[in-house]
Amino acid sequence: MLILGIESSCDETAAAVSENGTKILSSVISTQIEEHKKYGGVVPEIASRRHCENILGVVKKSLKDAGKTLDEIDAVAVTYAPGLIGALLVGVNFAKGLAMASDKPLVPVHHISGHIAANYIAHSDLKPPYLCLVASGGHSHIVEVLDYTKFHVVGRTRDDAAGECFDKCARAMGFPYPGGVHIDKASVSGNKDAYELPRPKVTGSEFDFSFSGLKTAVINLLHNSQQKGIEINKNDLSAGIQYTISDILCEKTMAAAEMLGYKTIAVAGGVSANSGVRAAFEKACAERDMKLYLPPLNLCGDNGAMIACQGYYNYLAGQRGDESLNAVATLSLEEI
Repeated sequence: MLILGIESSCDETAAAVSENGTKILSSVISTQIEEHKKYGGVVPEIASRRHCENILGVVKKSLKDAGKTLDEIDAVAVTYAPGLIGALLVGVNFAKGLAMASDKPLVPVHHISGHIAANYIAHSDLKPPYLCLVASGGHSHIVEVLDYTKFHVVGRTRDDAAGECFDKCARAMGFPYPGGVHIDKASVSGNKDAYELPRPKVTGSEFDFSFSGLKTAVINLLHNSQQKGIEINKNDLSAGIQYTISDILCEKTMAAAEMLGYKTIAVAGGVSANSGVRAAFEKACAERDMKLYLPPLNLCGDNGAMIACQGYYNYLAGQRGDESLNAVATLSLEEI
C-alpha cells in the first residue's frame, strides 16, 4: 500500500511516499529556517505564505523521487492537528483537494502520533505497547502507546515545551534561531555545575513538566550579570541548561515507566536529536535493563515520512477524513 504523507504544522513544508508504512520511497522537506532566523523564531503569517508557495512543488517532487504517479497512490495522509492554524490549513486544504480530485481516501493524522511513528520507520522490531516521550518545540508529552492508533497521555507540559525552553534560552544568550542545536554544541566544552539552575515541578502531577521557570531563571541570570558587568560563560550555561532539561525529561519518563510497568521506552520529536537527551536516556535505560528506541537524526524533526507512516496505521484502523476535515490548532492525542 502506498501512502502520500503531507506535513505543514509549523515551518517545514514536507511530503513523503511510504510503502506499507515503514518503507520510505521518498521524503522531501522545504525548510524556512533561514527566513525565520532574522526574527529569532517562527512568524506564523510568513510560515503560512511559504507553505502556500512550496506545497505543490514539494508534493510533486516526493512523487517523482518515489517513481510513482498520483494514480498509484492508495491514500493521502495529512497533519491536521496540532500546530500553527494557518500553516495547518494550507496542508489540510491541499490534501483535501488532492484526495477529492483523484478519488483517493483522505487520512487525518495527529502531529504527535506522527512523531511517535518515526521510530517504526527506523526500528522494525518496535511494537506497542510501550512508553514514549515526545519532546519538541511545541510539545513535551509522556505517552502510553497502547496500539498503533491508541494513546494515553501520562504527562505533559503545563507551560513551555522542552524545545521552546532550549530556543528561548538560546535567544537570550545571543545564539541564532533555532537555538537548541547551538546550546547542544556549546555544552560539549562547558561545566554543567557552574550555574545553579532550578528544576520546576508541578504539584500534584508527578509526570507533568514545567519549563517556564527554568527559562525565566536563565533570562534573569543573563540580565543580572549584564547589569553587574559580569561575563557569563556561555559554554558552562549551555551545559547546565542541557543537563537540567535532559535530566528532567529522563527522570519523569523513567518514573512513569517504572510505575506503569514498561520495559520498552521510545523518544521522539525534535528534542530527541539533542545529544544530552539521547545520552541521558541511553544511560538510564541501560541501568534499568530497559529497551530504548531513538529515531535517526533525519527523522527527529518534522517530516512527511512520519505522517505517511502513521497515516498507514490510521488507514488500516479505518480512520478517514472528508470535505469537512478542518485544521485544529490544539488537540489532545486522546481526543482523536
